[in-house]
Amino acid sequence: MTRAAARGRPSPPEAGTAGRVVPGEVPGGVPVAWDDLLRDGARTGRLRHVEVLPAREGERADWPAWADPEVVAALERGTGARPWRHQVLAADAVRAGRSTVLAAGTASGKSLAFQLPLLTELRRPPADGTDGRGATALYLAPTKALAADQDARLRALGLDRPLTATYDGDTPPEVRRWVRRNASLVLTNVDMLHRSLLPGHERWAPFLRRLRFVVVDECHTYRGVFGSHAAAVLRRLRRLAARYGAEPVFVLASATVAEPATTARRLTGVDVEAVTEDTSTRPRVSVALWEPPRREDTGQDAGQGAGGEQRTATAETADLLAGLVRRGVRTLAFVRSRAGAESVAAGARRRLLEDAPDLATSVLAYRGGYLPEERRELEEGLRSGRVLGMASTRALELGVDVAGLDAVLIAGWPGTRASFRQQLGRAGRRDRPALGVFVARDDPLDTYLVHHPEALFGVDVEATVLDPSNAYVLAPHLAAAAQELPLTEADLDLFGPAAAGVLDLLVARGLLRRRARGWFWTRPERACDLTDLRGAGGTVRVVETGTGRVLGTVEAGAADSSVHAGAVHVHQGRSYVVDELDLAGGVALVHAETPEHTTHARSRSEVRVLAVEEETVHGPLTASRGVVEVTSRVTGFLRRRTGTGQVLGEEPLDLPERRLRTRATWWSLEADTAVDAVGGAPARLPGALHAAEHAAIGLLPLLATCDRWDLGGLSTALHPDTGRPTVFVHDAVPGGAGFSDRGHQRLREWLGATRDAVRACRCATGCPACVQSPKCGNGNEPLDKAGAVAVLDVVVAALAAGAP
Repeated sequence: MTRAAARGRPSPPEAGTAGRVVPGEVPGGVPVAWDDLLRDGARTGRLRHVEVLPAREGERADWPAWADPEVVAALERGTGARPWRHQVLAADAVRAGRSTVLAAGTASGKSLAFQLPLLTELRRPPADGTDGRGATALYLAPTKALAADQDARLRALGLDRPLTATYDGDTPPEVRRWVRRNASLVLTNVDMLHRSLLPGHERWAPFLRRLRFVVVDECHTYRGVFGSHAAAVLRRLRRLAARYGAEPVFVLASATVAEPATTARRLTGVDVEAVTEDTSTRPRVSVALWEPPRREDTGQDAGQGAGGEQRTATAETADLLAGLVRRGVRTLAFVRSRAGAESVAAGARRRLLEDAPDLATSVLAYRGGYLPEERRELEEGLRSGRVLGMASTRALELGVDVAGLDAVLIAGWPGTRASFRQQLGRAGRRDRPALGVFVARDDPLDTYLVHHPEALFGVDVEATVLDPSNAYVLAPHLAAAAQELPLTEADLDLFGPAAAGVLDLLVARGLLRRRARGWFWTRPERACDLTDLRGAGGTVRVVETGTGRVLGTVEAGAADSSVHAGAVHVHQGRSYVVDELDLAGGVALVHAETPEHTTHARSRSEVRVLAVEEETVHGPLTASRGVVEVTSRVTGFLRRRTGTGQVLGEEPLDLPERRLRTRATWWSLEADTAVDAVGGAPARLPGALHAAEHAAIGLLPLLATCDRWDLGGLSTALHPDTGRPTVFVHDAVPGGAGFSDRGHQRLREWLGATRDAVRACRCATGCPACVQSPKCGNGNEPLDKAGAVAVLDVVVAALAAGAP
């Protein structure tokens, strides 16, 4: 196969031989070691589907003739074999000076593909004939753990050069100086580029002058607002490298990225060649879709919404983890939160103490916050088999070398198909089949997916959504670029068509000054401090009143609803009550307490349409997208009894109004059509639209790389800007992140899935698995599940009738 033939879209995982199964039955292809676990009569009705991803034979290639023999020998010692063909294709492209993205599966050896050309080039003596440093390279990881893991792999090769070093927020000042002067390969992250390397580029001048390569690992993680920030940082890096005479080759890698060339080009701003065929070997993997039962089920099918509260995914995962460890199956359980990971590990240990006490100590938790040496010990224990079961947050999803396990459990939808496949990829040793189990939470999307396996298998991962032209993101980076080196007209093309207008705004605000030679920074403070790459609008510290200890942070935009006075705040499994929220000081003061209630903020919001960018009419339906202003205010909170949810009271709050200019998609119906859909009862319309809005927000992550917490919405029976019953779904960050635009592009598919999910739910009037939302500012009132199905039927039919 020629390299050109390998540039197409990545092929989705092959569909397996298993189809939908009768609950309680296990189809062929499930490995014997855990067959009895899935057949256990006590778990009847929980297994919804098993998909068998068939094994794949690998295809090797010869080492390239241009590769340094010592590098080849070191890499061959590590792999024990010749490289896979896709590794050589990518390495050849990088060696030839073409920016390249490699999209291949987890544990397919993507690191070798960029290590081979980088190490070969960086080992060459400098062109000036001195004994100093030759070419240099940057390796960018989304997490410090991944950069440290990559550094450890490079050191394990045993090469005398190039000199490699990590450079992050934990690096002491004296070590930073050594790195700048001596290291040829610096392993860091975009946060350090933004706050340290680029603002201090004069000190990095010798390094930047020789910059030959920039590696962006796990490039699918750069999405949404964070991805837009990263794109701006990489453009600033390219600008300064050019200032010193360098034009680096970009090398990007990901196991799970859709449209890799497009995503990579949007992130870096340069044309990128894609290598997408995975030629590595892969074992057979059986993937089970698992739905916990309802607590009040009595012998009936434990189906979605069958009555009562669904058992939590963490409790169900703890049971499965204990069962697999009892059978000697090396298992990793992915859990969404740190507290959840600790809970799953503790629950599995308790179950093992009852019937296999000698195995209880072989189950541990892994999460952020551990010391590096603790983390390395846990990773080695999992690899060696000393640790049989581990519950982890996403900290073990990216790049850290823990592949080769027997089974992976996924407690709750991880947010995207990309993450789902990344986590599944941790299971499988080359000589034996593996198991993956997705355990659904009581959530609309989780429930939909376990009943619609076609949405998970045989389809591409979501497109990575990021918008480098977002003015709210671009503004602080143009300011930072101007402080690093005055901006000129020639720089504007680098930052895109929105840059000129943003510069005018910065000048009007007095942050930049226009002169004949360009735009100059005017302030004494550091421009890079204007923004936090991983947040939107800063953070609020949560501080324990009695000790002054900082427990953690919450995003400033979420503080009103999560850490208002009287709120119950949970941190690492312990409960605290908020005494005071000081928005000006960015601090919430709390004290430890375990009340018998939870708190739920109530809010009021309005959406005003500022600009309609696209609008289509489908009979009685009008679908639009554009720019909106969301005005919201937290007005109070409910106290609900723990366990039962009984409302104990409502407390008012006096908090400021917040305004958010962002992007949205919305659809409106002719009033008569909407009323007819709910049986001619206008009083039902608000509840029907509200329920449809909640369900739509819950299902949009099926199509866009986002979480429901990245979104907001509003529904109304009469909106002043449309004059009709209208439902809005908007991005929850300033300027937007592209998520709602993605929904508009695939509106028919999105709302069709929403309608199907609500209709299929077997609850009577609505539950968390269909139309109730954990973030509703109106306390999930009013909601009309049947009305939502009826309205969505009309919407989906209108979209189908208008389809080309």
